[in-house]
Amino acid sequence: MSASESTDPTVAAAEAELARLRAEADAAEAQLKAAQARAALAAAEAEAAKARAGAPSAPAPAGETSTPATAPELSVSGQTSTTEASGPAGAPAPSAPAQDQSGPLTAEQIGSIEAGYTFEGQTLDLGALLNGEPISAAQIRIPLGMMNRHGLVAGATGTGKTRTLQGLAEQLAAKGVPVFAADIKGDLSGVATAGEPNEKLLARTQAIGQDWQPAASVTEYFALGGIGRGVPVRATVSGFGPLLLSKVLGLNATQESSLGLVFHYADANGLALVDLSDLRAVLTYLTGDEGKAELRDLGGLSAATAGVILRELITFADDGADVFFGEPEFDVRDFLRTAGDGRGVISLLEVPGVIDKPALFSTFLMYLLAELFEILPEVGDLDTPKLVFFFDEAHLLFRDASKDFLAAITQTVRLIRSKGVGVFFVTQTPKDVPSDVLAQLGSRVQHALRAFTPDDAKALRATVGTYPKSGYDLERVLQELGTGEAVVTVMSEKGAPTPVAWTRLRAPQGLMSPTPEPQIESAVKASLLLAKYGTAIDRESAREILAAKMNAADAAQAAAEAAAAKAKADAEIAKQQAAADKAKAAEDKRAQQEYERLMRKTAGTTRTTRTSRASQKSPIEQVLGSRTTQTILNGVIRGIFGNGRR
Repeated sequence: MSASESTDPTVAAAEAELARLRAEADAAEAQLKAAQARAALAAAEAEAAKARAGAPSAPAPAGETSTPATAPELSVSGQTSTTEASGPAGAPAPSAPAQDQSGPLTAEQIGSIEAGYTFEGQTLDLGALLNGEPISAAQIRIPLGMMNRHGLVAGATGTGKTRTLQGLAEQLAAKGVPVFAADIKGDLSGVATAGEPNEKLLARTQAIGQDWQPAASVTEYFALGGIGRGVPVRATVSGFGPLLLSKVLGLNATQESSLGLVFHYADANGLALVDLSDLRAVLTYLTGDEGKAELRDLGGLSAATAGVILRELITFADDGADVFFGEPEFDVRDFLRTAGDGRGVISLLEVPGVIDKPALFSTFLMYLLAELFEILPEVGDLDTPKLVFFFDEAHLLFRDASKDFLAAITQTVRLIRSKGVGVFFVTQTPKDVPSDVLAQLGSRVQHALRAFTPDDAKALRATVGTYPKSGYDLERVLQELGTGEAVVTVMSEKGAPTPVAWTRLRAPQGLMSPTPEPQIESAVKASLLLAKYGTAIDRESAREILAAKMNAADAAQAAAEAAAAKAKADAEIAKQQAAADKAKAAEDKRAQQEYERLMRKTAGTTRTTRTSRASQKSPIEQVLGSRTTQTILNGVIRGIFGNGRR
């Protein structure tokens, strides 16, 4: 290389990158060889132990010691062959019977699996590789940073899914990651109580290399709508939304879109939909005489469809579902809490009291997940997730789901990863989860499957076809798995699937039975969230607003009817008064006419008599009125008043 090349930054960078890649390749090769050697050694030790156990033992002669059988040798194919061990005085000892390798994997395959599950960052331990017997050196793990790439825990009833969920939740919480899980049967509550050791448990954990110690996790109990134990978790109807509510009510596509129009109307008119009574009030108003005109303006919403939705809501509420809706609405950020010592809080949603409402339960969990998606910021891929959400009985969510609802679930699962939230679906068979959702899952823990019917066998073959190529006959292995065993493949730190591993799973450190009732009740009463969510609130909402509006309309109508009645009465009175006035005027006119007629008839006689009487005077009037009398009276008066001197 010339001097100019050595000083060229581009060339220097390329050389440095080449050296780095060469070193990584050498390290990876060395790591693989070491893993293979450890796996081969573990397999050889297991075979040697079997050989020693199978060889007949004879007492050694005095002064001589017996020589144990040598470890079995591994052939290229991975099968084992035994060598003869020297007996006393050099005589050949009875050889152990030849034994095939107890598991389906070769030493090379074991080493490849061990290397595939060796990660640099923090991990969650699932258990030990099982190849006939557990290989404690080959630990099966999940990178902590890959927990937000979602996963599936599946298996028939009684195969250990709940214990797998519990073990993952405990380890996540211990590493500071909050956990949310639904406790369907109530037996997951043991995570809050330290486990109880026993001989069988310790033998199992020692065999898989687990240093088991009893431990309790910080646990918060919640209950849907306050049914059962725990802090009540409620949602408003507006927050729940028409899509999820349509899924719960079992509405068809037309009815679902119509319900969306009702929500739009309520939002546009400032009608808060807090509980189911609010939604019923809006539908009743729109289908009544007062709201028919507004119903026509919504466009496309028929009175018949509104009536169907209203009937479904009434049935839904009568089944007791109305208690899940109301205020205060739960803030899902309260699931993202850590304890004072840095451990994550495990939030258990206790739902044994609502198992007869599976659609509501599963859809409510989907609502909580959707709320997390709405409020959390984008953070990309984190080394430690913000929350891991375990979706138990996931098949209930997808049963009879509409195409739009499935699309919403798929989108949420796909995008919530970048919010730092991991979702694990827990169900009986992978076929319970739609393929579009399965495609988003990075880790799988598959417990035993049963194939008792042709449909089961078909589902089993379909499940086997979704796994990476491996050294297992998975169709057989998945039916032979024991309780607490699973076939595992996870997403590595590089984003690639790890080799398929038949795994004996770790035991939870908490109690594998429910926590005692008094302990749960004490924990609920001591919860800081009880003061925030414990008491239901009934504020003014659509029901009260529409009731006031309808009452005002009724009052206005009553006033209008009263005014109309009064106007009618006043008109009748005026009419009667006018008739009376008219009759009186006519009567007065007739009386005047009669008076005038009588006056005309008697007018001449009456005037003559009065004249003659007026012209006649009495004798006294004649004397007093004479001039002489007047002269005498004047003189007398002047004398009396003293003015007669003049």
